[in-house]
Order: sequence, then structure tokens, then C-alpha cells
Amino acid sequence: MSKEQLQEVADMVTTNTIFTTKEVLTSEETARYMGISKSYLYKLTMRGEIPHYKPMGKMCYFNRAELEEWLQRNRCATNTEISDRANRLIMKGGAR
Repeated sequence: MSKEQLQEVADMVTTNTIFTTKEVLTSEETARYMGISKSYLYKLTMRGEIPHYKPMGKMCYFNRAELEEWLQRNRCATNTEISDRANRLIMKGGAR
């Protein structure tokens, strides 16, 4: 392995360690964690759409657990779940 490849692997290990152990993330870490650009993350914070903290008034910080909860909102049901729900309603006599 070349020195460059080793550094790449080391960076990946560091990143994965940060994402699984660090509770508070910086904007850069958050963008990487979510797989979005920093500019899009900035838009989300400016619109007040994503939970974040500004303890010193300028830099944004994010709680990893809150991010995970926010990311998992608005779950889309699978076709099977929708079909099952429809069948239950029909069996109850809910569809007339």
C-alpha cells in the first residue's frame, strides 16, 4: 500500500470513529455525516429546518442523536405496508 492509500484508510477510520463516538459535531462533520454539501446544511440551519446550536453566536454545532432523529422523520411507508393498511380498513368496513 502506498503512503497515500494508508492516509486515506486512516482518514476513513477517523471519520467513522467520529461519527460513532462523538456526540457534538461541527458543520463540516455534520455535512459529511449526512452526505450533503456544507452550503445545503447552511440553508437548512438558516431556514430553521434542522436542530442546531450556536453557543457563541457564530459557529453551528449539531447533536448527533438529534440529527439521526431528524433524518428519520417523515418515513415513507413501503407498498406492502400501504396495502396491508388498506386491507385492514376494508376488513373493518372503513371503505364505503
